Amino acid sequence: MTDIKELLLSRIRDVEDYPEQGVMFKDITPLLADPAAFTALTDALAEVAERTGATKVVGLEARGFILGAPVALRAGLGFIPVRKAGKLPGATLRQSYELEYGSAEIEVHAEDLSAGDRVMVVDDVLATGGTAEASLQLIRRAGAEVAGIAVLMELGFLGGRARLEPALRGAPLEAVLTV
Repeated sequence: MTDIKELLLSRIRDVEDYPEQGVMFKDITPLLADPAAFTALTDALAEVAERTGATKVVGLEARGFILGAPVALRAGLGFIPVRKAGKLPGATLRQSYELEYGSAEIEVHAEDLSAGDRVMVVDDVLATGGTAEASLQLIRRAGAEVAGIAVLMELGFLGGRARLEPALRGAPLEAVLTV
């Protein structure tokens, strides 16, 4: 696992003061452009999905789509996008959540998840945990079970893991990298 971590870290670019002054943005586009690194990450996240007995993968908009879809394919599972409100046609379930300065909403097609599904949430970064927590609420409202959350990178200093612990209800939260 150390080799994988070194490979992935070497392909993540720090961008100072983006999107605003004082923020160090973790840019994963160099990782995505490197087929060896992208494959290693996909394999690692697919292994988490398989180990937890997931039957579907939810990807959180937008980078969670990029990571979640190949993970689902590699693990032989269905992929479900969780989008920002207003982006999906038809009947949806919607969940509000609080941001640092305001609130937002995410949604999923109501028919895409159901009882008997075990759902693994995949995203690029776990920061404060707000979007991930809202996705867990959506999954359960649809009648499905949460298999866990798998992310490329956890920003440990932002406290997302502590926020998510109660919402996970014992399901695992796995980060390939923690910074």
